[in-house]
This record gives sequence, C-alpha cells and structure tokens, in this order.
Amino acid sequence: MEVPQGINLTAAVVADFAGALLLVLILLAKGWQLPGRRSESRILLILILASLVDNVIDPFIFMADGKPGTLNYVIVAFGNSFLFLYNLVVGAGVLALIVRHIRQKVSKFTIVASWILAGIETVLLVINFFTPIVFSVDENNVYKRGPLYCVYIIAAAILLTYGLIVYLKARRKVGALRYFPVWEFILPIIFGVTLQTVFYGISTQPVCFALAFCSIVINLQNEYLYIDKLTGVYNRYELDKLVEYYTNRRKKQFVAIMLDLNGFKSINDNYSHKEGDEALRTVANILKDICENEGDVIRFAGDEFVLILHTFGEDAVEDFRNRIHKAFQVYNETSGKPYKLSAAIGGAPFDVGDGYDFIDRIDRLMYEDKRKFYQDHDRRSV
Repeated sequence: MEVPQGINLTAAVVADFAGALLLVLILLAKGWQLPGRRSESRILLILILASLVDNVIDPFIFMADGKPGTLNYVIVAFGNSFLFLYNLVVGAGVLALIVRHIRQKVSKFTIVASWILAGIETVLLVINFFTPIVFSVDENNVYKRGPLYCVYIIAAAILLTYGLIVYLKARRKVGALRYFPVWEFILPIIFGVTLQTVFYGISTQPVCFALAFCSIVINLQNEYLYIDKLTGVYNRYELDKLVEYYTNRRKKQFVAIMLDLNGFKSINDNYSHKEGDEALRTVANILKDICENEGDVIRFAGDEFVLILHTFGEDAVEDFRNRIHKAFQVYNETSGKPYKLSAAIGGAPFDVGDGYDFIDRIDRLMYEDKRKFYQDHDRRSV
C-alpha cells in the first residue's frame, strides 16, 4: 500500500518525535533503574537507548528516501541497516529481560542459536551492501524491500514468541509474575511490526516500541512496590498477595519455609552495618538461585526470610533445607569473608483450606531449629 510521500514524512516525524520524547522522559526519570536487579536494569537501559536511536534515525531515513546525493544514500543505506539489526536487538533483549526477571535457566542450545542468528543477520546486511538481498537503494536513493526482508521479521518473531512461552510456563507456577504482564508490552511490538510490514510506506514500529518500553517500566516500577529495596526479593506485603493467589486457585497446596540467620547481630557489631547489609543481599541471592522459578522469596523482617514454594510434601521441605545448607557451605568456603553464614530453618507443607496460621507454625519450627543450633554453638562466637 503506497501512501503519498508528504503524508508519510509528516506522520513519521510526529510519531518518531512522540516516541523519542517518551524514551527521553524515562531516561531523565531513571525509570530503567530497578532496585536490587542490576542485570535487568542494564538490559532495559540498552533497549531504551537502542529504541531512542531508532526513533531519531527513522525520520531522517524518510527525509532522505528518494532524494539525490551521496549523503542521502548513506543515510538510507546505513540507517535501514541499523533498523534491521534493531529488530534483532529488541527480540533478543526482550527475551533476555524476561528470562532474567523470572530467573529461568536458558539452555546452551538457546544461547548458541541466538548468537548464530545474530551472526547470520549481520553477515546478510554486510552482503547486502554488495548484492541487495535484504533491501535495495536504487539510483534515485529509493528504498525497496528485498527477498530476504522477511528473515528479520521472522527472527524477531521467533525470539519474542520464545520469550512469551518461557513467561507463560513460569506464570502458571509463580503468582508474583502478575506484576510483570508480558502481553502488555509484547502486543505494541507485534502491532507496530505487523502494521509497518503489511502497510508498506508508513512508520509505526518506532513509536510502538517506545510505548512497549514505557509499559515495561511502568509494570516493573509497580512491581517494586512489593520489592524489598535492600535485597531485591519480595517484601512482607507480597506474602499476603501470594496466599490470596493460592486461595483463589484450585491448587491450594504449597510449602512454606522460614529462615532466620544465626549470629547476624555479630556481623553488624563486628564488621559494620554495611557488611551486614551485604550479607543480607548475599542470602537473598542464594535463596533466589535455589528457588529459581520453583517459588518466591520474601524478606519477612530484619534477617528473616520466607520461601513460598510451588510444591507439596515433607520431602520437599527436607530437599530445600538441604539445598540451602549446602549453598551456605559453598559460599562460606569460597567467599573469603571473616564470618560464616548459617540459618535456622523451619518449614512445612500447607493446604490453604486447613485454616490455620502457617506463619505461626513455620516460625515455631524455625525457632526450634535455632534452639538446637545454639545448644552446640556459643552465641558470642557465632
């Protein structure tokens, strides 16, 4: 579908300016910074900066298209090459953000396949300068799609679809992912790409991508109302939400575990509160690594943590207890810290329909474990 050039240019400039403005406001407000989650923050920052460049370059490409001169050729040829690679950046970036957020392990096959895909797309664009196969720029500097144009659309679609599948599988188990509704930011991306692909000559992709990243920022910042700012795990308010989530589901059984660090006061007293904060962050990261997408980690109070696990049975309690003790042991042997981390642990399987206070029960089980610990350890030496 061809649209008059004047309308194209006006629409492109207005849409791209709106998208760029949204992204600049996010950057100025530092909306990409997520407390306690540096890797996700870096991925989100890269996506926002790449999208900002996309919104800035796009109107120049429209203005240069069909205009004579070497400079206009360079703008059209290299600008469109960047836009094709940008599709790959978005697909891979959104996939990485989803995976990091839900702490899902990625197979080596997926990593290798992604790198191979990136290499193929880059090579195709290099070849395109000599033999137009992805897009062409004729003697009048008019851009035209090539036979391999669809490769980049399909590749981005595969990456986004895979990310959505990973999310949906985790969403069935992890109730806290309700704060991270992937559909809300994948839909604008799909809409923008589809519209620009079907209706040749209009520019909807950049502004739709900007809207998508605004949605990501809003949802993640909303999620952090329920995040402990020091450790990056969920706070106590999230605990009630999780219980409500289980109550409203047919599967109402879960395992709850409470941990309380042994001798934490001595870390603050002997090595400073800054070191104590670092110890809490370390414990939170250890617990997140153990749980991955098998459950949620909550900082209950001070040096107390609660795990809500999507499993059931006494065997599951013992399994996680052993995994936690093992992880602390490995950390103590390799950290080089002058203190040792350990925790009293109490846990049990629960059915929401039983009607009793599971926090009170795991609290009593945890203190029973702590009492046994201090029978063999001097409180002043821990």
